[in-house]
Formats: sequence, structure tokens, C-alpha cells
Amino acid sequence: MTNHLLDGETALVTGASGGIGRAIARRLAQEGAAVAVHCRTAVRAAQEAASEILANGGRATVVQGDLSDEETCHRVVREAAEWGDGRLTALVNNAAVQPVQPLPGMTAADWRAVVDTDLTSVFACTQAAAEIMRAQPGGGTVTHIASIEATRPAAGHAHYSAAKAAVVMHARSAALEYGPSGIRVNSVSPGLIDREGLAEAWPEGVRRWQEAVPTGRLGDAEDVANAVLFLASPLASWITGHDLVVDGGVSARPTW
Repeated sequence: MTNHLLDGETALVTGASGGIGRAIARRLAQEGAAVAVHCRTAVRAAQEAASEILANGGRATVVQGDLSDEETCHRVVREAAEWGDGRLTALVNNAAVQPVQPLPGMTAADWRAVVDTDLTSVFACTQAAAEIMRAQPGGGTVTHIASIEATRPAAGHAHYSAAKAAVVMHARSAALEYGPSGIRVNSVSPGLIDREGLAEAWPEGVRRWQEAVPTGRLGDAEDVANAVLFLASPLASWITGHDLVVDGGVSARPTW
């Protein structure tokens, strides 16, 4: 029998109905984890993601909820753990929104809509998961999906960039405070990740990225999923409080 990196683990991946989240859920399942696939409203897409895992011999379920609400965060984490026979060993905070909106004219409500989904949900889900992890043998891992925009802001993304910068610092703070309980917390900061229709919707941006990135290509969701797998696995047993940048090297490009 082949041993997998995450045999016996139970994982919750938020925002896993498509794109990066679906790739993460699939990759964790390939390495033996039972995966709770979270969605906010895209239930059919989440069910398809879970069905794909099941069809390949894995275990998966769907949990639904709007993670901009603190109580919903706690419920979703609790449901995932109950499905996992009371255990939750890996949390991946991937759920996020990324609207484009100029800072002049942005309202506090606009700001909160992004911050509550992209940052406050990370705080609440991590807090809920850590309470479960600290009470079980072996602790657990938490991985936040941040962004290179945490350090390299883009016009129209002030709320998103600020939230992702805070996500990186939350991971470091949580690593410090939860480490004694056997819980490792890290973040992954992707660069531009390809998706269907991106080249047609933003041809100039894709062209500029391809010219700037040393590896000559956009990332794909599997690049991010592999980074998450590494951080959630025993291979990273002495890594916590770290931000793993997955951007094809574009951050190494001089800005002058």
C-alpha cells in the first residue's frame, strides 16, 4: 500500500468550489486527507469538487456558509470536524473576494465587505479550528492564502491589498501564540494565477506579467495547491510563521 503525506488527516478548505480552492482540495485528497469542501453560494460547484474527490477514491463532503459572519465561521469549522469524527488537522483559509474599486469614493461599507471576507474570516476560522486542534493529539496546521499584493499593491485593490497584508501578519502572530499547542500557521502568497478567460479579459495585464516574470508564464492553481500541501504536511514540520511566495520569481524583479 502506498503511503501518502496526509493519510488519516481531515482538512477544511474554505472557498473550495472553484479555482485555487478546488485545486487545493483535490491535491490534499490525493495525498490521503479527507476534505471538507466549503462554499458560500456555489453549492453545485462544491458538490462537483467533492464528487471528483470521491470518484478518485477519496473522502469529501460539502459545508456551506457566508464566512463574513463570525458565528458562521465557527459553525463551518465545527461541521467539518464533526464530519471528521471530531478531528480537524488542517485548515486552509482560501475564501476571498477581489473587487476592483478606486480608493477615492470607496465607502466604509465597501471596505468592510472585503476585509470581513478576506481577513476577519481568517481570524474567526483559525480561532475556531485552533480550539479543536489544541485539544487533540498532534495539533494541526493552518495555511492562509494571501497574495503578493500584500507587499506590492495594485491600483483599485487598496482594500484587498490591506487585507492580504494583514493575513500574512495574522499567520505570524498565530504561529507565535498557537505554536506551544502544536499548531503550525503559515501563509502562501500567489502571484498572477491563470484562469479561464483571463487572457481575454485582461490581455494587457497578462502580457506585462509574462514579460516581467523570470519563469515566463502565469501560475496555475496546482502551483498554489502544491505549496499548501507542503506546508500542511510533515515535510514542513519545523516551518511556522512563514509566508511562502509562489509567483514564478516576479517579486525578484527590480522595481527601479
